[in-house]
Amino acid sequence: MSTQRSDDLVQPFQIDASGLRGRLVRLGPLLDQILTRHAYPEPVAALLGEAIALAAALAGALKYDGVFTLQTKGDGPVRLLVADVSSGGAVRGYAQFDAAKLARAAAHGETGASVPRLLGAGYLAFTVDQGEHADRYQGIVELQGSSLADCVHHYFRQSEQVEAGLKVAVARVADADGVRRWRGGSLMVQRLPPEDAAARQEAAEDGWRRAVILMSSSTSAELVDPALPPEALLLRLFHEDGVRVYRRHDLVARCRCSRERVERVLRMLPQDELAAMKVDGRITVTCQFCSAGYGFGEDEIHALVDS
Repeated sequence: MSTQRSDDLVQPFQIDASGLRGRLVRLGPLLDQILTRHAYPEPVAALLGEAIALAAALAGALKYDGVFTLQTKGDGPVRLLVADVSSGGAVRGYAQFDAAKLARAAAHGETGASVPRLLGAGYLAFTVDQGEHADRYQGIVELQGSSLADCVHHYFRQSEQVEAGLKVAVARVADADGVRRWRGGSLMVQRLPPEDAAARQEAAEDGWRRAVILMSSSTSAELVDPALPPEALLLRLFHEDGVRVYRRHDLVARCRCSRERVERVLRMLPQDELAAMKVDGRITVTCQFCSAGYGFGEDEIHALVDS
């Protein structure tokens, strides 16, 4: 049994027989903290959990210094999902939903695939933001498929840059104390296109197909099992082809909000908008991600306007 940390991490690996690279994401306390902070209805929490698990896997495939964001926007009960991962491993996420629409869907017994039922028609966007001195990358694709993983696959099919297989799972699992807490996991195998057409024809298609089949054989229970260490799951799946693991990257639930950031935003607003935000002479701003509240009294508001 491994004594290493087995939760809230990205485990990179390589399948030796085919040279394919991949990442296994395991989320425990991090995911439970984010999802329970807002008391989301269970279908919304599960969908946001999938977005966070996918964002962690996709971010692990990139070299960047900044923030990777996965975002969906649709016309269904869940209007917006946002999950982002910083290059330092800080993770956050939130969802916006229409409670009335969600209740109507439940009342009508709508239990179909999560994307058409909860997100509806809309788009999925990936963004890499490396700050004001670097170009901002964004890729957008329509929401097509029954699940978020299907939508990501659709994006990859539209791109000539990468081929990838994905598996994701989110569930509430009973801990040793009997309390059911949110857990999540995702598994991704990836190959880049060869440099020329001839090499493409010589590529090991059989190895790629085999890796995707083996990845797909993993169960949702395995992906979220707290008693199954990441390296043990990888060995279970790919032992016949040889699997090599690399240094893990730790993840932590951490918001980037601060009083200083809120002040900068408020300074940019016209005075009439600031006045409209006052309640009993105070402005209170609540972070959508972590629910932290920042309050400003009359003197502080005047100081913002005059600065």
